[in-house]
Amino acid sequence: MLEGCFALKSETKTAYVALSQQDIHRFCSYLVAERGLSLNTTASYRRDLETLTDYLATNGYTLRNATHVVLVGYFQTLGQNGKAPSSIARAAAAARTFYQFLKEDGLIRENPACNIVTPRQDLYLPRYLGQAQVTTLLAQVTGKEPAKLRDRAMLELIYACGLRVSELVGLDLGDINLKERYLRCQGKGGKERIVPMGEKAAVAMETYQKKGRRELLGRRKNEQALFLNCQGRRLTRQGFWLILKQYIRAAKLPEDVSPHTLRHSFATHLLEGGADLRTVQELLGHADISTTQIYTQVTPRHLLEVYQRCHPHAKTALPSQQEKLR
Repeated sequence: MLEGCFALKSETKTAYVALSQQDIHRFCSYLVAERGLSLNTTASYRRDLETLTDYLATNGYTLRNATHVVLVGYFQTLGQNGKAPSSIARAAAAARTFYQFLKEDGLIRENPACNIVTPRQDLYLPRYLGQAQVTTLLAQVTGKEPAKLRDRAMLELIYACGLRVSELVGLDLGDINLKERYLRCQGKGGKERIVPMGEKAAVAMETYQKKGRRELLGRRKNEQALFLNCQGRRLTRQGFWLILKQYIRAAKLPEDVSPHTLRHSFATHLLEGGADLRTVQELLGHADISTTQIYTQVTPRHLLEVYQRCHPHAKTALPSQQEKLR
């Protein structure tokens, strides 16, 4: 416990938490209405701030009167409790943004979260599936039942278009153009983008819409969601994750394969096929190309092949270089 802090009675702590919750609610409304952040991102900010609130209330502080020293102690505690550097960095970003909001509203004089130093994050290399593994995964989805037709369409689409799972389940009927083979989706921050879809995805989508969705819809004739659960309602992110896991097990793929693994696979396979980084950035909906550049770290063999093919002074790789790329 920090020096000068003390354990509070439960009723006092509850009062401190209530005071902070009011500020968190206003802040989250601001994020959605004025910053245009997605509900998922806003929910992450809320969770991080609520965890901080509980720590502060236990030690006799509200969010408004917390000092820089107290916040440093909090983030040190997260590290001591085994929190990943990426989680600590995210929590610190939430705190900095929150306190800047309070400062601009005139509720505090200084931002106590400024200059908070968080642990250095290791370079994260995205996990992806090889093309043969993707083929194996898709081969597990067989059958003509409505749910099977839906599952096939979802897996084909998320891989063919590199969608986030929230973008996939958020699709409505009007977002798909099968004739021109493209879809429109809402990405992070409500940003809209157009993504082309391949032939296999388009065929699976057409089959699902004609033969699968109608059965799943039942009596809910006004439902606009593209992908439906067995009750005829929009499928949730959690619902898709459970569906994917059963096919992952059937394909004998690693247990840590996730919906985002398919998005990573989409980007990696595009780069391996010769797509330029800027195009991949647009297809993924990344605001900053530096986010897309991480995929160049996982395709070194392809990069060397392109270099040897395209650069006028390129030579065959040295044996030591070839060994590193195996």
